[in-house]
Amino acid sequence: MKKLGAQYRFIDLSDYGRPLSDQIAISLKDTWVTAIHLTLLFGLAGMMAFYAIVAGHYKTALLFLLIKSVIDGADGALARLNNQPSYTGRYLDSVFDILLNLIFLGGIWYISDSSWIWWVAAFISLQLQGTLYNYYYVILRNRLSGGDNTSKVFEYKVPEALPGESQWSVNLMYRCYQICYGVFDKTIHALDPKAYQETLPQPWLMTLVSVYGLGFQLLLLGCSLIWLPTSWILPGIVVFNLFIPLFITLRKYTQNP
Repeated sequence: MKKLGAQYRFIDLSDYGRPLSDQIAISLKDTWVTAIHLTLLFGLAGMMAFYAIVAGHYKTALLFLLIKSVIDGADGALARLNNQPSYTGRYLDSVFDILLNLIFLGGIWYISDSSWIWWVAAFISLQLQGTLYNYYYVILRNRLSGGDNTSKVFEYKVPEALPGESQWSVNLMYRCYQICYGVFDKTIHALDPKAYQETLPQPWLMTLVSVYGLGFQLLLLGCSLIWLPTSWILPGIVVFNLFIPLFITLRKYTQNP
C-alpha cells in the first residue's frame, strides 16, 4: 500500500498516520466502501476541525485535523489495495485538501483578529510549501519501479479515464484541479525546473522536505492553536517559506551520484 517501491524509502514526517491508515484500508478491503467514500469522510472531518477552530475548542480541532490526515492517507491506500486507481479520486482528494486548507486558515484569521492579508499570504505560503514536497515526491513515484503513478509531474493534459470511472468525471475534476493548483505547480517548477531531469533527491533530504507535507503542516497547525498565540500562526506559516530556497539548494548540490 506504499506509494513508493521498496528500493527507495525515507522517513516521511507528514505520513505519521500511515500504520492506522493502512489498517483502515485493510479493514475495508472488498467491502462496498470505496476510496472516494473515504475522501468525502475526510472532508467531513476537516469541516469538524474548522468548527472546533472557530468555536475555540483547540484540542478538539487538533484531534479532527489528525483524523482528517489519517483518513486522507487511507483513501489512497484502499485504492491501491483493491487495485482500483482513479484519476477522479486523485483530483477530488487534492481539491478537497486545498479547499480545507483555505477554510482552516480562514478560521484562524477569524479568531486571531488579524488582517485578511495574512490569511491570503498564509494560504499561498502553505500551498507553495506543500507543492514543493509533492513535486519531489511525485518525481520519485514516477521514476521508481513499484511507485504509484496516478499523479503526474506535469498535469498538462486530461488523462484517459481508468477502468471503473467515467471520462466525464475525470475531465471535470482535472479542470477543478487546474484551477486550484495550476499556478502553484508552475511556480515551483519555475523555481526548480531541472528537478525531474536530474538524479533523485536523497532520502535524508526528502525527510527534511516532508515537514512541508500536508499531514505535518496540519499537525503543526493544531499544536500551534494549543500552545501559541493565535496572532502568531498565520505570520509563522509565511516565515516558514524561508526553507523553500534552502531545500531547493540542497537538492541541487547534494544529488545522488
